[in-house]
Amino acid sequence: MTDTPLRHIETPQELRACLPLMRELRPHLNDEAGFVQRVGRMRADGYRLLAAMDGAAAVALAGYRLQENLIYGRFLYVDDLVVAADRRGERWGARLLEALDGVARDSGCARLVLDTGLGNALAQRFYFRCGLLTSAIRFSKPLDTPAA
Repeated sequence: MTDTPLRHIETPQELRACLPLMRELRPHLNDEAGFVQRVGRMRADGYRLLAAMDGAAAVALAGYRLQENLIYGRFLYVDDLVVAADRRGERWGARLLEALDGVARDSGCARLVLDTGLGNALAQRFYFRCGLLTSAIRFSKPLDTPAA
């Protein structure tokens, strides 16, 4: 692993540079302009995107937001965590989670929370190695209304 610093992605140009990697996690994101607009709307709800960049290309990304609810109190929720397929095994995912731990602590959060698919055994194994434990099952259903 290199000493590439992690940094927050702020500009539309930087977001566009992150889209190819985000597509590895979210393949349905096929429209560059739509991606930039969606992240802009999500930012209004506190979404931030932390990245490791190798030149102009994203190597690893973590999208997150600070939230508060009656279950956890104040917590950091990880929306997205992805490392480029050809860069896995270089500790980028662990480095992102360590950075998010710091953001959470500095923000007065009592917990870091994320979801992963039930069939994503490799991610689950990684999260266990990083000290995260299973604490819930999320239920969802599609609604008949189109998403924004």
